[in-house]
Amino acid sequence: MSQTILAFDFGTNSIGCAVGQSITGTAQGLPAFKAQDGIPQWEQIEKVIKEWQPDLLVIGLPLNMDGTEQPLTQRAKKFANRLNGRFNIPTALHDERLTTVEARSEIFARGGYKALKKDKIDSISACLILESWFENQG
Repeated sequence: MSQTILAFDFGTNSIGCAVGQSITGTAQGLPAFKAQDGIPQWEQIEKVIKEWQPDLLVIGLPLNMDGTEQPLTQRAKKFANRLNGRFNIPTALHDERLTTVEARSEIFARGGYKALKKDKIDSISACLILESWFENQG
């Protein structure tokens, strides 16, 4: 049975978002959410959740390259807990090391420097988080 999954790339100024289906294992970027010090406008997230009716929310977990936590790690965990508390949808944390780097090179390959807009990077990062999560489920 196919599941609809929303993924989030947590950041303090912008939170990338992507949606995907477990049956295809692919994701598509949605518009990023603006955030103030890591706090989004919850109504905007609620709108996306109502539209897509996800079965699961996957949140990228920012870690240092050696796997240790960084200051943003706890904030991403807190964001995941808030999503679960507000919307009562199961959440999963997924290691996001290298997704921003991959997103930048992906965008650059498609459109050069002009295409490197922050909200696009965040949404492509969310896609990469979700596609990586799908790969690890197999």
